[in-house]
Amino acid sequence: MSQQKSDYVDDAEIDATLDELPTEEAVETAAENLEANGFEVVVADSTEEALETIQSQIPAGASVMNGHSTTLEEIGFADYLSEGDHEWESLADEIWSIDDDAKRQAARREAQTADYFLGGINAISQTGELVAADRSGSRIGAYPFAASNVVIVSGVNKIVPTLDDALDRLESVAYPLENERAQEAYGVDSAIAKELIFRQELEEGRTTVVLIRDQLGY
Repeated sequence: MSQQKSDYVDDAEIDATLDELPTEEAVETAAENLEANGFEVVVADSTEEALETIQSQIPAGASVMNGHSTTLEEIGFADYLSEGDHEWESLADEIWSIDDDAKRQAARREAQTADYFLGGINAISQTGELVAADRSGSRIGAYPFAASNVVIVSGVNKIVPTLDDALDRLESVAYPLENERAQEAYGVDSAIAKELIFRQELEEGRTTVVLIRDQLGY
């Protein structure tokens, strides 16, 4: 199944002004304010560099889980986790090999406490806040506390000036695109059912934001 924005953008009404590549000054401001709020920040020049950054951060033997993320698909991480040459424990592969629905759901909840949980984000404010939402909460549930380490990947197109703009981007860019994807993938509408504003990371070194100088994800 394709995970490209181009597959859905023609069918979704989005506010394209909140999905543009920002200036270098805006990227630097966002990175500085994220760091001031306790997040580790890496700015990658390409998807290849972003993938290498992630690979270098996760030690052998770590349990690894990822929430659904078009950006992780686009940089090749999702395939690498399932098929790549690494020494991690891929919780996602273990989960989707479970036939029993109740046991699989229980395993998904347990995976929120992975050593490393990776996922995307729906918007980033230049003032240093992260905004994300899920229909089920299976991605954002790990971000605030459950996972030992969190790695969030994002194209710089998700950087907007203010928190209000970030919330607007969630509603007017990310949701319409994800709704189209959900209808195709699952046959149901998506929903902004569970929403997270991640304002500050208080545990030093726990959460890393990888910003990619490219237009990626929803």
